[in-house]
Amino acid sequence: MQAGLVVGSGGNLSARAPGADECWVTAAGSWLDRLDRGSFVRIRIIDGATLDNSVGVAPSSEVALHLATYRARPDVNAVVHLHPQTVLLLDAMGAPIRLVTTDHAFYLRRVATTPFVPPGRPEVGILAAAACADGTNCVILSRHGCSVAADSVELAHKRAMYLEEAARLTYRALALGVALPSLPTDWLDDPLATA
Repeated sequence: MQAGLVVGSGGNLSARAPGADECWVTAAGSWLDRLDRGSFVRIRIIDGATLDNSVGVAPSSEVALHLATYRARPDVNAVVHLHPQTVLLLDAMGAPIRLVTTDHAFYLRRVATTPFVPPGRPEVGILAAAACADGTNCVILSRHGCSVAADSVELAHKRAMYLEEAARLTYRALALGVALPSLPTDWLDDPLATA
């Protein structure tokens, strides 16, 4: 919350063991800065069935977003859905986020945006999964938030932080009236460039 990535109980996350057919999703109404074992619900990925829910809580209303991402991306083991304030401001302004630093380029590579769909609807997951199917890891859900995918919770969080940082720098440049180009990412495909 202090980083401006969520407000109140907004946002949710999930994780799974590599290749597992089930994941753990935060429960509805969970505050991401107050999570404990009872804050998660175990869900089967293929059909969304709740498994072994001894605590009797419902999964996040965005569970379909998490499940659709896992179905589209077998390499993903963590999905973080947040509401980063600067990312959302730029989206509302119609301004694309620029990848300014080498860290932005390395961790984010590219950012996709989906059209607005009211939160909690299955279409949110369908659109996000389609946007990330090509390997994109950061998807802006227009006027709603973002979905960040990675092979670990730590990397997903790092990507979310870099996404918001890139958005803040983009916004500052716009406020100064500067047309900020994105850093070229073609050097990322050259193994000698990252050695």
